Amino acid sequence: MSKKTSSLSDLSRLVYSTDVGRIRPEEPQAPAPAGDGIARVRRETKGRGGKTVTTVSGVPLGDEELKDLASALKRRCGTGGALKDGVIEIQGDHVDLLLGELEKRGFKTRRSGG
Repeated sequence: MSKKTSSLSDLSRLVYSTDVGRIRPEEPQAPAPAGDGIARVRRETKGRGGKTVTTVSGVPLGDEELKDLASALKRRCGTGGALKDGVIEIQGDHVDLLLGELEKRGFKTRRSGG
């Protein structure tokens, strides 16, 4: 039969560690951008309830720069969008506008899909 505890000090337990010495926290390393450095722009409708979305993938930037670029492209198109897993999604069909804007910013671009 166990008795009820009435204070927090009764609940504390000693925790042991099998690691030796101090554990140094790992410094986060920014992953190298994947891909060949060519920004691919395509129009998609599959899995979106018939809505058209323009996606930009393969942009050779880190997370923060990619987030800033996504915001700038959404502003340029005047629509909403999202950044999901390194792919910029812009609502609507803006392939030609995005190709021109990305080339103006110095990226190698390519129209992808049909």
